[in-house]
Amino acid sequence: MSSETWTIRKVLTWTAQHFEKRQVDSPRLTAEVLLSHLLNMGRVRLYVDLDRPLSKEELAAYRALIERRMAGEPTQYLTGTKEFYNRPFKVDARVLIPRPETELLVEAALHALPKDAPSRALDVCTGSGCIAISLAAERPQASVTATDLSPGACALARENAEALGVAGRLTLLQGDLFAPLPPDARFALVVSNPPYIASGEIPGLSAEVRREPPLALDGGRDGLDLIRRVIQGARRHLEPGGLLAMEIGETQGAAVKELLQAAGYENARVEKDLERRDRLAFGTHPVATGPRG
Repeated sequence: MSSETWTIRKVLTWTAQHFEKRQVDSPRLTAEVLLSHLLNMGRVRLYVDLDRPLSKEELAAYRALIERRMAGEPTQYLTGTKEFYNRPFKVDARVLIPRPETELLVEAALHALPKDAPSRALDVCTGSGCIAISLAAERPQASVTATDLSPGACALARENAEALGVAGRLTLLQGDLFAPLPPDARFALVVSNPPYIASGEIPGLSAEVRREPPLALDGGRDGLDLIRRVIQGARRHLEPGGLLAMEIGETQGAAVKELLQAAGYENARVEKDLERRDRLAFGTHPVATGPRG
């Protein structure tokens, strides 16, 4: 970018073309999101002010954002926010960036919580808190507990809970999966988006995904280490008839269904995402085991 006059229109056109050449995802959208963040205005307002010149300071700051994005830093970390289930969540390098597929997990989980009666839900591996906070916001009578091994993730989830008005009904516990819970804690719903990428696949992920916390990505040799532990641990903390709902990898459906059945869950099933890939897994805690004859 030279010393000539750079309007919003010109800057967006140049940046989108630059991003496209460098194979940045959604080049025009990314250019708009970064500029609207920098100028503290909505993307629609950018189009109202297309002929507005940018100051030298604004150009320098935008150039810095472009360079960081080109270096593989995710757009959501640059802007510090990600929309999830119609709410703005603060995100940074301490947490996984919420994905649209995870909204399907929230949608399914909400069916397990009554709209007009008290209930208890647990979110394991909460990260930014997007699942737990969405459940608490959509079910005002629910009491939601969330755990995460990362102190940084727990701190950010608390910030999000405060900002989105559910801190009074969300208990955040730092620790490994179910370890921070009292032994007698029981829930109608256990929900989790655990790390499920096989360790050997992580080096082949995009530069942007590799910027996310390894703790939130690495599911062990076959990607199922944390899923196995969630399945086993949830059995001890679900009420009879309670639901376990998890997000899984697209190649893991058959294996996870088998794990659920082997652990004694009823109605073990796998559902697909909008691109028809295995994405969600469910199992119900038996209502009664009874004596065996």
